[in-house]
Amino acid sequence: MGATKYANRSIPRISLAHFGDRIDEITSQLIKAAETDGFFSLTDTEISIPEIDAIFATSESFFALPDDVKATVPFTHKNVGWEKKSQIRPSTGFPDQKESYQLQFGENMNDKWVAEDALPGFKPSAQTFMKKAQGVSEKLMTCFARGLGFPDDYFVQVHDVSRPDCQSVLRLLHYFEVDKAGGPMPESFYRAGAHADWDLLTLLFQRSGESGLEICPGREVVTSFGMGDTWTKVDFKPGDIVCNIGDLLMSWSDDRFKSTFHRVKAPSEPDDYYGPRYSIAFFNQPCLDCTIQGPLKRYPEVTGAQFTKAAMDRNYAALQAKKKELGQTESMATATPAVPQVAASA
Repeated sequence: MGATKYANRSIPRISLAHFGDRIDEITSQLIKAAETDGFFSLTDTEISIPEIDAIFATSESFFALPDDVKATVPFTHKNVGWEKKSQIRPSTGFPDQKESYQLQFGENMNDKWVAEDALPGFKPSAQTFMKKAQGVSEKLMTCFARGLGFPDDYFVQVHDVSRPDCQSVLRLLHYFEVDKAGGPMPESFYRAGAHADWDLLTLLFQRSGESGLEICPGREVVTSFGMGDTWTKVDFKPGDIVCNIGDLLMSWSDDRFKSTFHRVKAPSEPDDYYGPRYSIAFFNQPCLDCTIQGPLKRYPEVTGAQFTKAAMDRNYAALQAKKKELGQTESMATATPAVPQVAASA
């Protein structure tokens, strides 16, 4: 495998300050970003740096628990709970080097909150942050609805977190430390292999100094698993939220907006960050019974449930192809995606 090719470019940085007065300007900036790289960062979001620091401290507290305690809230097909090294990307054929804990708003979480005596205050802390992330998401949804000619509340209504079938997820992520003394990691080793998210929009919270996120623009149709061949390292400023378009919005825009492949590269250079990496992703996923079709009707109308199933089927088919390429048996790699590959990423 040849060395990775990189391009020096930066993703747009968009301020949400004075949102009500600047909504037309912000909409124009978001649409341009969505039509090009599909990635952008947000500043002035009304989520403060201390609030971001607090949720990271909460996340670290969870991952510091013994595995047998975390295993009391195991991952389920409803996309909630804790998993460890179980997400296998079709781009690599091997498990991501991480663990994660998926949280939702509704009834799917009834028995998936870690016990209060194991981690006091975890549930209210996480729920407060989830509501803040939802507030930012709804501003973006309003702008993208306008850009596509839909009513302002079009996407907000079908991502209503008060509904019992709401599927939006806050995913706490912990990537494992890499032994620097072991030498550079091979090109095939990733903390999270290349993937595109399956949701409408992903909001990614990161900590300064914990590098690794890279993007690879070049995807033209949502039904294709392909990607370009040139990567870009994504930088951000403290307190900013890195966002990306998911497959759902790419489909809903008739491929006008781009759901871009991205990955978390393992450290390979002396100045890279080798320690444990934490990130937090908020995946905006629609209610199961909503109907999905772009204004140009490029793709058949489907429900939220049907769209997710089709995305999972594509992922499974791509994984089987990778397994065949690597000569793997069924027991060596299985398709058990932990979250929609949109978002659930970084």
